[in-house]
Amino acid sequence: MLAATLTTLTPRMRFNFSKPNIENIVFKMHYKATVTLLLAFVILVCAREYFGEHIKCISDQGVPDHVIQTYCFFMATFTIVRHYNESLLQHGFLPHPGVGPLMETDKTLHHTYYQWVPFVLFIQSICFYMPHYIWKKKEGGRVKALVDGLQYAGLALHAEDMKVGATTVPSRTTIDNQINLIRKDIIMRLRVTRSWSTWLVTMEVVNLVHLMVQIWLIDVFLNGQFISLGSNVLTYGDWEQITDPLETIFPKVTKCLFHKYGPSGSIQQHDALCVMALNIIHEKIYTILWFWFLFLFIASLLAVIWRVISFFMYRRSLKFNQLVFRQVSAGKFDPHNVLHVVNGCQFGDWLFLYYLAKNMKTSVFQQLYARVAEELEKRELPMDQDGYEEKGAEPILLGKVDYADETMPLKPEKKAS
Repeated sequence: MLAATLTTLTPRMRFNFSKPNIENIVFKMHYKATVTLLLAFVILVCAREYFGEHIKCISDQGVPDHVIQTYCFFMATFTIVRHYNESLLQHGFLPHPGVGPLMETDKTLHHTYYQWVPFVLFIQSICFYMPHYIWKKKEGGRVKALVDGLQYAGLALHAEDMKVGATTVPSRTTIDNQINLIRKDIIMRLRVTRSWSTWLVTMEVVNLVHLMVQIWLIDVFLNGQFISLGSNVLTYGDWEQITDPLETIFPKVTKCLFHKYGPSGSIQQHDALCVMALNIIHEKIYTILWFWFLFLFIASLLAVIWRVISFFMYRRSLKFNQLVFRQVSAGKFDPHNVLHVVNGCQFGDWLFLYYLAKNMKTSVFQQLYARVAEELEKRELPMDQDGYEEKGAEPILLGKVDYADETMPLKPEKKAS
């Protein structure tokens, strides 16, 4: 008897206690993986005890070391383009790339980015989180409120609700009432549902555009050398040489000029040689970011393309609908129900149903899908000859509704005393 009971309950005791899934994996890569990566880089850059001083300069005895180092850190250092000559470096005439005697006609590269790296990385992490923050505010917990309490739907074996500790196991009647409530919410508030989906798609496009803007800003931040950074690293073959593609952007040794007044009031120039210890970390950070942003850009572009394909295919292919919903809700869908749903709703409604499927058990969602299809069958949207959707019919009001908070679902009707 016990074995039979366990056999019955085991397939039902699969619960999902995680937060509602209200975005796709690419969206999560923007605000979870990228933000985590950027904050880890901020901590790494600020961990001075592991890498020593950010900058260490040596000069003659005319200027104290702490003075010249502070000055060069705030006023920037530079390298000389002429001294990146590879033949001179290979023959040992120049010990450090970009460092050597300075002439008036020499072109110099000034390096100031190292002062701002931790601040820029931190601001970038906030920027990558903002689309998710906006979307979460606009979503308003709508999906969570609809599916809340259905985690234990698989245990709905009794006619009445059961209390197990602090957990309430719903009855079949409770599950049925909740499904009806969700059905009414979808049917009576189609415009709210469409705005939900519109905000989701908008934020997915914003993620893609924002990523492109971030790539451009980093390129400006690194003097126009970020966009080609990864390709230069991949094509460079001899990393044993003293100069490499990263040396120009992140020099390990730079120059700095300090001027002060002498005893007679004349201006004295002090030439300092500065070791940029933290550039060994900066070059790794921005190389990793280049490859991550490339992967993220491809994934984000494909996600937007998938949304466009879904928009044109959801009403034109029965197999497409069955394939999409089977990915998130195992089991077969009645083709007639699928036809009634896609013909009776717009893309925003269809997308909202898809995310409900991602957050509900298969058996519960299939019941909901069948009841929504039955309701939409009564008022299918007309289609023109080219297959394009005409203006949808107005929602059929089943009762008086309080629209004070459009983000939240309807509340169960109170029973008359």
